[in-house]
Amino acid sequence: MPMPWAYRHATKDWQAFLADAKEGLGTPTDHTTYTAVQGVLLAFRNRLSPRQVVEFAALLPAVLRALVVTDWDPDAPPLPWADRDALEAEARALRPDHNLTPEHPIAPVARALWRCVRHPDMQRVLARIGPEAEAFWHVEDDPKTLERRIV
Repeated sequence: MPMPWAYRHATKDWQAFLADAKEGLGTPTDHTTYTAVQGVLLAFRNRLSPRQVVEFAALLPAVLRALVVTDWDPDAPPLPWADRDALEAEARALRPDHNLTPEHPIAPVARALWRCVRHPDMQRVLARIGPEAEAFWHVEDDPKTLERRIV
């Protein structure tokens, strides 16, 4: 059996995602982009049940999947959903002494994420999680700009 694409091309997928996120966020370095992305992923993950975390992570390229589950405590109860401002503040609160995340990080990270996942799979999983999850990752863009970058 050949090596799965997700593992064989993990670096290429990650670099494409990171470039998209960096451009959208306007962050100066890969390091600051990484912190912003991680903060957004954790703000989302903190509201999911263990089953939802696993289903969401399964759609993602290998490195993003690892970010979602790294340091995760599946026994921690999910936090209640909050309004967008509170979720973005939570994303910016990660590593506060070293965080240059812009004021509104969710939408740029969401744009980058949609460009690296299969849209039908993402839509199905988000619908199963619920309307809050769909709203979290909703992007108002021309669908052509959200086409998968790595196929």
